[in-house]
Amino acid sequence: MCRIFGSLSPAPARPDPAELAAVSARQRHGGPDEHRVLRGPGWALGCDRLAVTEPHGGSQPYRLAHLPGITAVLNGQIHNHTALRRELAARGHRFPDRCDGTLLPALYAEHGPDFARRLDGMFAVAVLDLRAEPRLVLAVDPLGIKPLHYHHGADGTFRFASEIPALLAFDGVRTAPREDSLDTVLCLRTPVSARTALEGIGLLPPGATAVVRPGRAPVVRRRPPGRRGEAPQAAGGDVQDLLRREVRRLARADVPVCTLTSGGLASGLVTALAAEYARETGAPAPHSFHLALRGRWPGAEHGRARQVARHTRTFHHEVALDPAELPSLLTRTTRHLGQPDADPAALTAYALFRAARQAGYTVALTGDGADELFGGPARLHAAASAPTGADWAASYADTLGAVPRLLRQWLYTPAYRAYLADEGSAADRVERELRSCPDGDRRAAVTAFETRWRLPAGPLRRADHLGMAWAVEARMPFCRPAVAARALAPAGPYDRRALHGAARELLPEALARRARQPSAPPLAALIAPGGPLLDPVRELLSPERLARAGRVRPERVRALLARQLERPSEGDALALWALAVHELWTEVVRGLRVPLDCAA
Repeated sequence: MCRIFGSLSPAPARPDPAELAAVSARQRHGGPDEHRVLRGPGWALGCDRLAVTEPHGGSQPYRLAHLPGITAVLNGQIHNHTALRRELAARGHRFPDRCDGTLLPALYAEHGPDFARRLDGMFAVAVLDLRAEPRLVLAVDPLGIKPLHYHHGADGTFRFASEIPALLAFDGVRTAPREDSLDTVLCLRTPVSARTALEGIGLLPPGATAVVRPGRAPVVRRRPPGRRGEAPQAAGGDVQDLLRREVRRLARADVPVCTLTSGGLASGLVTALAAEYARETGAPAPHSFHLALRGRWPGAEHGRARQVARHTRTFHHEVALDPAELPSLLTRTTRHLGQPDADPAALTAYALFRAARQAGYTVALTGDGADELFGGPARLHAAASAPTGADWAASYADTLGAVPRLLRQWLYTPAYRAYLADEGSAADRVERELRSCPDGDRRAAVTAFETRWRLPAGPLRRADHLGMAWAVEARMPFCRPAVAARALAPAGPYDRRALHGAARELLPEALARRARQPSAPPLAALIAPGGPLLDPVRELLSPERLARAGRVRPERVRALLARQLERPSEGDALALWALAVHELWTEVVRGLRVPLDCAA
């Protein structure tokens, strides 16, 4: 697990070492164990390493003595590296260690840009091929768990990095917030496409490979499903058995591993299976971590997390977060995420990864992805069952928002409404994508959107960026191919009953049968008279700030805040939160013109 970056230019000059050092410094928190950059005429490739597999080997960038001209860097974990190494060794390749990424130059030499179809894992890979005309090949895993952001400059230089703040440290990257970024946050909570909230900054889509040649725009293609060394069962198999296999695979590491539990069904299942594996192998019981806001707050789950820990016999850590710290966490999470994200769960996720790292853990097993894959969201069922003639796509898009459509229109200035009428809103783009599905299959359309865009943009982005903010690798058994395929099987996609069945023998009955519960902090109480987030939200939404931006009407935001103070509600609190997060994000982006404090 690492942070990677690099560039490819038509100019023959070697990249400036000071510039590359600045890029690395912006994401060093995710790779504190080793820093190394290689550069040559018109190119650079660098890595900040978090040593998880083969900690004493596997130095990046990867090069093999018998393959001059091929260099690779990896962020992530390749789970079938043992089988691939054996196959490549049989073809004459030699490797200096058993690190998972060491084999990448040989795999590329054998298969060219198609090499990523052979990988089973979560990964973002960059391979530089200098054997003939230079080319850079980038690839990310099928669910987009590991991100790659890029910029193609006016001078023809292509630059990439794992994190947006690092990408902005390249001298040639010039950008600004997109004009539609506020509407995107209010409509969707966070950008959910390959187009980020910043002009000219792209995100490599899930399951995509990009080929870049000097001076040319990247050619990005989504890969068809490929043969992996250990092919998952496509859609069959018992959920408990599939999860058990994946938890055991992910619990093996050369560094300490813990579990994160919210008190919910999915994280409880992961914790139970990790504890079962420890008992069977004679290892010490795993440590589990749960975050709770100090004091009495609605929706607290620490009692259920304790119940999971007692039942599974883990060493349990109940991390008490002082609510007074939430404003500073908002600033830090906004910096690390790089894009605006109106889900308040980011605050508690950051604090939980921090606690795990401070206790000495480098890998954390989580339940991320279960709600999206097995949750059976009400919006999907509503879209599938809407009567003929109903505008199901618009209704679905409305459910994604932090702010309802009519409230957005009421808040926007006339000029911003006119701009969106001409350019189209984020909700319009989602609706068009849904309606364009083949054969008008609503369920297939929503499933594709949820898994290709919404899951990577929300839970997976937060797990990667906020885990790596503290040099913790988040491993997600529910996002393994076999489990995801079972969750989305045509015979019964989004069937949460499969999770209940899997938990029946592993968790207390009340928890095994429990319906899905929200895990975000209670915004209505936090943005209320005396609440710890009221003052920062009020400051971020000052009339002077909003008037300068010119997108929302300050007097109407003030009225919305007054209503929240008089009658606190989750809906109004989320609307205010989304507005405030976007305002803070624009401020953070402006600040990235000077070096960031790299301390997490």
